[in-house]
Amino acid sequence: MTSAAVGTPRRAAGVVRPNVVVAVLAFGGIVVSLMQTLVIPLVPVLPGLLGASAGDTTWAITATLLAAAVATPTVGRLGDMYGKRRMLLFSVAMLVVGSVLCGLSDSLAPMVVGRALQGLASGVIPLGISIMRDELPPERLGGATALMSASLGVGGALGLPAAALLVENADWHTLFWTAAGLGVVAGVLVVALVPESAVRTGGRFDLPGALGLSVALLCLLLAISKGADWGWGSGTTLGLLAAAVVVLLCWGFWELRTREPLVDLRTTARRQVLLTNLASVVMGFAMFAMSLVIPQLLQLPAATGYGLGQSILAAGLVMAPNGLVMMAVAPLSARVSRTRGPKVTLMLGALVVAFGYGLTTVMMGTVWQLLIASSFIGAGIGLAYGAMPALVMGAVPVSETAAANSLNTLMRSIGTSVSSAVAGVILAHLTMRLGPVAVPTESAFKVVLVVGGAAALGAFAIAAFLPGRRA
Repeated sequence: MTSAAVGTPRRAAGVVRPNVVVAVLAFGGIVVSLMQTLVIPLVPVLPGLLGASAGDTTWAITATLLAAAVATPTVGRLGDMYGKRRMLLFSVAMLVVGSVLCGLSDSLAPMVVGRALQGLASGVIPLGISIMRDELPPERLGGATALMSASLGVGGALGLPAAALLVENADWHTLFWTAAGLGVVAGVLVVALVPESAVRTGGRFDLPGALGLSVALLCLLLAISKGADWGWGSGTTLGLLAAAVVVLLCWGFWELRTREPLVDLRTTARRQVLLTNLASVVMGFAMFAMSLVIPQLLQLPAATGYGLGQSILAAGLVMAPNGLVMMAVAPLSARVSRTRGPKVTLMLGALVVAFGYGLTTVMMGTVWQLLIASSFIGAGIGLAYGAMPALVMGAVPVSETAAANSLNTLMRSIGTSVSSAVAGVILAHLTMRLGPVAVPTESAFKVVLVVGGAAALGAFAIAAFLPGRRA
């Protein structure tokens, strides 16, 4: 570890402008998280636009997921070693290049490559949180990291109506040119206004560890995301899951024995870090269940008896306040963490999410009811997500901040992937006929909502075992 890594992480007073740094980093986080929902309005028409089958065009979504899983822990570790701002700019550059490639695409292959490059930008949020730890005064850190953490959900919620509006009123390529433009703006702002942290570990990059973790994550997430298409009992799905387990075991053996590991498993095994990461998986599951149910309920025809017959733009507008609520509760999350400890904030957030899901099961008959229920869930997610960086950073050395936050972000992503798979199975098996097509029944949606609420209660139970607040 270099001397810079063990010294004070913050620069001399007066050099860093906290408000500017927080605003720029949060803007970058929102831009990157927009990539989650950017193509959702295009999914029904992608086969015709790209001249490919419906099954093949799902790779435009899967590629982003897989690339993000590979990039997040690797970029975080490289940020700790060689500079967080440098890797932040690399991530934004990948977003811009990928968006330009998608904007030029009229066939499947370049679209998938471009979407994968967009996924490589996923390290922006954990890197931003880590820069905040290095640069901001202690009294500003809690609220800033809560806001940055919440940007993961904010961008996803705001992206759907924005993308739907563009698709309905302009050529679909405009989506990606807009994303590229926002990425350029974010990059310019980072270069001009965000300082490079002096906190670096140096050392040698663990290439075998990065390759091993990447292969394991690719096998795991590919099996989860494509299992419904291939069959959960198929040889391909089971083979990928088995390969993920074997590679992870080998990777863990290597990481425990190498001098400079990609992920310090001994630090990760600390009670506070381990339980926070487990709670992050479960909260990621809980968050995404809402994103799968509410838009479908809004868009299904009224002829079903429970669908509300709204357009995708209207559905997106109903979901948008959810993201705004996440941002609004970030200061509250920081205040509760400061006065009661982040453990209490995480538990409170989980309870609010569970309440929101319970409310949704009995308030799903009108647009305004779904708007209120989803806002409760958004408030809970904002509280919980705001507490997670504080819990992680409270248990890891300054020199491992980016790597630890990146791993925590990866845990949330794994939770959302599992949520998508579980909800997909439930909605595919509990169906009714509506003319020539099968649609999920009202009971199917309620089952997914109950499972999401149960996941939130599971996160509450895990958080209860976190260490109490230190004096």
